[in-house]
Amino acid sequence: MKNMSFLSQICVLFFFSGVKVYCQYDYQWDEDYDQEPDDVYQPELQFHQNTEYGAPFHQHILSCASECFCPPNFPTSMYCDNRKLKTIPNIPMHIQQLYLQFNDIEAVTASSFINATYLREINLSHNKIKSSKIDHGVFAKFSNLLQLHLEHNHLEEFPFPLPKSLERLLLGYNEISRLQTNAMDGLINLTMLDLCYNHLHDSMLKEKILSKLENLMQLNLCNNRLESMPPGLPSSLMYLSLENNSISSIPENYFKELPKLHALRLSYNKLQDIPYNIFNLSNLIQLNVGHNKLKQAFYIPRNLEHLYIENNEIEDINITVICPSIDPLYYHHLTYIRVDQNKLKEPINSYVFACFPHIHAVYYGEQRSTNGQTIQLKTQVFRGYDEDDDHDDQNNDREGHEQERTEEDFDPHHYEIQEWQETR
Repeated sequence: MKNMSFLSQICVLFFFSGVKVYCQYDYQWDEDYDQEPDDVYQPELQFHQNTEYGAPFHQHILSCASECFCPPNFPTSMYCDNRKLKTIPNIPMHIQQLYLQFNDIEAVTASSFINATYLREINLSHNKIKSSKIDHGVFAKFSNLLQLHLEHNHLEEFPFPLPKSLERLLLGYNEISRLQTNAMDGLINLTMLDLCYNHLHDSMLKEKILSKLENLMQLNLCNNRLESMPPGLPSSLMYLSLENNSISSIPENYFKELPKLHALRLSYNKLQDIPYNIFNLSNLIQLNVGHNKLKQAFYIPRNLEHLYIENNEIEDINITVICPSIDPLYYHHLTYIRVDQNKLKEPINSYVFACFPHIHAVYYGEQRSTNGQTIQLKTQVFRGYDEDDDHDDQNNDREGHEQERTEEDFDPHHYEIQEWQETR
């Protein structure tokens, strides 16, 4: 009996020990993994000791500004957007992604970031920040910063200085009309710069300050006050947006130093006569020169896939000009041409399909006659010689799709930040 009593006591001890070990493990699971993803996050996180099982309280709690929200699954992110904030709250040391967009913030002070040393992304877009209200060097201290969003504010000049680590800088929809000659110094890692919808003049770019951005891949300068092509662009550039300016000409060898260019937007400018071979770039895939004053077509490079020349003054598209020769081993890749709102009197010669065997659509739309009237060409071409005959239905569907393109597709004021992704 004594032995049985002793064994019973041992079993009871092991049982309670097992319960405690299991419960501690269960608590750890709850802490590391979200078992109830449908639960709504609370604006303020509060940790309480698990008194039921005696689980140890976590000694190193990551703090969060009371005005903001730090998701438990993403403890290095702090969301302070859309909260009618007028000042930037104090940023804890561990925060890496900071979202302050859509507030009423007017100033960026160093005191708010005194503890923040690991920031990788700052979003201050859609606020009321003026250049004079940004403390000097407040951004330069962030040696790990990769993205800085300051679009939709009231900036009058390019922010300076900035950290060398920066890769993406968005400054669209501001009032920037001043750019220091050393503003780009040290930004050797910048790959994307958006300056659309500002007040940039040619004089601000004369010193070829953009050439310092030796790794820049995307440059957006749309909707500014430029009258000439920006000089000294880095050879790394792949996407260039210059629409809605007042550019009237392109220098003869302008693109010689831009061999990697894949997409070029020059619509809504004042281009009249451009060099015949100006766009002969081996990597160019998309070209938009619509809504200018061009009177003649030009050579179409072999790799170009999408061409937009609508709303110009073109009366005739000479097929031998856009395609002077055919090489069976090196076919052109053009798939789509938009030529509506020109002064064409007849469709492009059917020889176009021999030169561009991958073409899917030539969109004629309405043409303008000499007396100002609009006319509809009798023949609309929607064809693809590189497809089998049993794909005719697909081509017909594609025709309907081209004619039913949304207004947003053709809206000159439609603006969005686009990122080019390599497909080859």
